[in-house]
Amino acid sequence: MLLEKRLITLSLMLGCLTATAQTNATSDTQINVTTDQTEMVFSVIPSGKVVYNYYGKKFTHTTPFLSGQYHEQPANGATAICEIFPAYGGICTINPALKLTHADGVQTTELVYDSYRQQALDDNRTQTTITLKDPLYAVSMDVVYTAYKKENVITQHSTITNHENGQIDVEQIASAYLPIYADDYYLTHFHSNHMAEMQLIEEKLTSGIKDIENKRGLQTTFTSNPAFMISLERPLQEEAGDVYAGTLAWSGNYKITFEVDEHSRLNVVSGMNNFASTYYLGKDESLTTPEMVWTYSNTGSGQASRNLHNWVRQYNMTHGNQLHDIVLNSWEGAYMDFDEKILTDMMDDAANIGVETFVLDDGWFGNKYPRNTDHQGLGDWQTNRKKLPNGIDYLAQYAASKGLKFGIWIEPEMVNPKSELAEQHPEWIVKSGKRDLIEMRQQLLLDLSNPEVQDFVVKTFDEVVALSDKISYIKWDANRYVANFGSEYLPKDKQSHFWIKYMKGLYSVYDRIRAKHPDIIIQLCSSGGGRLDMGALKYHDEFWTSDNTCAIDRIFIQYSTNLFYPPIATAAHVSAARNHQTGLIIPLKFRFDVAMMGRLGMELQPKQMSDEEKQFAAAAIQTYKKIRPTIQQGDLYRLKNPYEGYGWASQMHVAKDKKQAVLFAFSLKFHTRTHFFQARLKGLDPNKRYKITELNKQGNGSFNTDGTTYPGDYLMNAGISLSISNPYDSAVILLTEVE
Repeated sequence: MLLEKRLITLSLMLGCLTATAQTNATSDTQINVTTDQTEMVFSVIPSGKVVYNYYGKKFTHTTPFLSGQYHEQPANGATAICEIFPAYGGICTINPALKLTHADGVQTTELVYDSYRQQALDDNRTQTTITLKDPLYAVSMDVVYTAYKKENVITQHSTITNHENGQIDVEQIASAYLPIYADDYYLTHFHSNHMAEMQLIEEKLTSGIKDIENKRGLQTTFTSNPAFMISLERPLQEEAGDVYAGTLAWSGNYKITFEVDEHSRLNVVSGMNNFASTYYLGKDESLTTPEMVWTYSNTGSGQASRNLHNWVRQYNMTHGNQLHDIVLNSWEGAYMDFDEKILTDMMDDAANIGVETFVLDDGWFGNKYPRNTDHQGLGDWQTNRKKLPNGIDYLAQYAASKGLKFGIWIEPEMVNPKSELAEQHPEWIVKSGKRDLIEMRQQLLLDLSNPEVQDFVVKTFDEVVALSDKISYIKWDANRYVANFGSEYLPKDKQSHFWIKYMKGLYSVYDRIRAKHPDIIIQLCSSGGGRLDMGALKYHDEFWTSDNTCAIDRIFIQYSTNLFYPPIATAAHVSAARNHQTGLIIPLKFRFDVAMMGRLGMELQPKQMSDEEKQFAAAAIQTYKKIRPTIQQGDLYRLKNPYEGYGWASQMHVAKDKKQAVLFAFSLKFHTRTHFFQARLKGLDPNKRYKITELNKQGNGSFNTDGTTYPGDYLMNAGISLSISNPYDSAVILLTEVE
C-alpha cells in the first residue's frame, strides 16, 4: 500500500497525465485531496464506509486519521461517523445527499467503498474519483473532486449509475456534502429581488435545518443565490477566522441545507433541488450533478474571495485573462425608441469620450410584429426594416469607422405570444397541459429540453452574429422564470425531468455556441442579476450585475457580488444624473468612482450630458484605462463594509506584483465634523514605498498630501485619512511604487 501511494506521488510529480490508485476496502486506506494550502482527508474504516475526516488548512501528517476514534450512538452502539456521501438508509438521520427507490421498491441505500483513482489533469489540477457501491443493489456512485492547487479551490460533483435490471427513481441527489464541527456557526448568504440583488445577511445557525433554495427554474438568483460563507466561532471577518465558502455551479433549481444535528455538527448538503424532479434511470443510465465549488481560508473572508476570483478568471469564465472593454449600452439612453440617427449620434459621443464598445440593446428586430414595445416581436430575429433601413451591418460598420467595437442584444430563450415564432411553433412553448399560459413581461418560455429548440437557439445566435462581421459582443438576456412547467417534448411519465433537462439543454447550447464562436464577448443578463451563478458564468465574459444602476445601491450590490464573483466580470455602468430606477440625483464623480470598481461602462444618452460632464467622463475613462489591469486582474481587499451601518464603504485593488494599488472610499451618509474616514490599507508590500495620487479629483480633493510618498508598512499599520464626510463624497487614490 505504501509503495503504491509513493508511486502515485512520483507519477504526479513527473507530470503524468493519469495516475490511478485502486485499493481494497481495508482500514489503512486514506484518500487526500490537496491544494497548495488546503486539504480534504477521507479514510476507509473496517465496515467499508468512507469517512469524511477533514477539510481545512493543509498540514504535514494526516495519517493519524487512520486510527481515529468515533463516538458510538447511545441507542444502538453504531459509530457516529460522517460518511463521504450520506445516503438515506440505516441509521442516517441527517438530511441525506442521496435518496433512491430501487427497482423492487426498496427505498433505502447503503454506500460502501469500492475503489479510488487519482489523475493529474495538468500541473495545477488533480482529479480524485472515489467509487462507492451498494452491497445489495447494482448501483454505483462516483464522488469526484478536482483540486486547483494554486487557487486553493476544490470542486465536487457526483455521478450515479444504475446497473439494476429495472428502473431506479432518483428522488434526491446532491453535488456535495460537507461536515464541519465547531461550537458556533455563522452563515453569510444573500436575499435578492429585481433591482435589489445580492443583499447580504448573516445569521447564527442553531439546532435544526436552514435551507437556501429556489424553485423558479430560471432567474434563480433573484430570490437568493447558491453561494454562501460559513464562519466558525465568530461572525464573518475580513482578515481573521476560519471561513468556508461554497457556491453551486447550477443555473436551475437548487437547494442548500445547513443542518446542526444532535452532535452539534454542521452538515451542509448542496445540489439541485429535488422539488418535482424525480429522475428515472433505466439500466446502465447515469445522472451527473453540477459542480459544487469550495474554498477554505483560515484568515477570513478576504482570502476566500481572492481564491475564488483567481479560480474564476482562470477556469470559470471566458476570456478571464484578457482586459475587458469600456462599454456604452443603448438601453437607458434610448430604450426601444430609436432610429439610425439616434444610434450613430450615440456612437459619435461614445467614441469622443473614449468608450471602446457600443452595444445596441432591445428593440432592433421584428417586422410583422415590430419590437417597439416588449409586447411583441420577441423570437423574430430579423432586423426591423422601418427603424433600421440600412441594417445592422451599417451600424456595425459605422461603429468601426469611429474606432468602436459593436455589440447587440438577444433574448433567445423566450418568445412573445404575438410573434411569428409563437404562431409557427406553439409546441415549443413550455406549458402545463391545458392550463392557461402565464405571461411574464408579455412573454413565454421556449422549451430547451427539446433538441429542436436547442437547435433554434444556436441558429439564432449564428444568424445574429452573421448580421455583420463587425459584431464582437452579444448581450444575452432572460426576462422571466418558469411557471406551470410542462413539456410537449418529454413523455408524460418523465415530466419531472423537465427542470434538469431544460438546464442541461441550455448548457448544451452554450457549449455549441462557444465551440463555434470562441472570440465573441457574451454578457450574462437576466433582468439584471437573475442568473448570477458559476454554472452560467463559465460560458460568459461578464454579467449584468443589476438593472438598478443607482450608484448608492450599486455599492451594496457590488460589495456582496464580489465576495464570490470577480470585479473583471462585474459590469458597472454610469447612468443618468437622475437615476431612472430610484430618482436619486447623484454627482457624476460619485457615479464614475462606483462604476470604476468593476468593468466600467455607461448606460445613458450622452447628448443629455453637459460639455463639462463629457470632459470629466473622458478624463475618467482615460484614467480607468491606466488602472484597468489592477482593477480587473488584481487582488481585492475590502476595508469598509457598507452593510455595517457606519455610512462608509471602501475597498482596494492591488496588482499581483504589488507595484500599483487603487483605493476607493465612499461616504454614504452625513458624518459630523468630528468623524473622518480613516482606514489601514491592505495588500501592499511593506518594504515598498508608494506615491499617492488622487484620481477623478475635483476641487481641493480629499487627500491633503496628494503626491506624497509613504512606506508600505506605514500605510498598512497607521493608515490614511480622507476628507469625505457628506453623502455622495468619494475618493479614488492611486498608489504607485517608487523605485
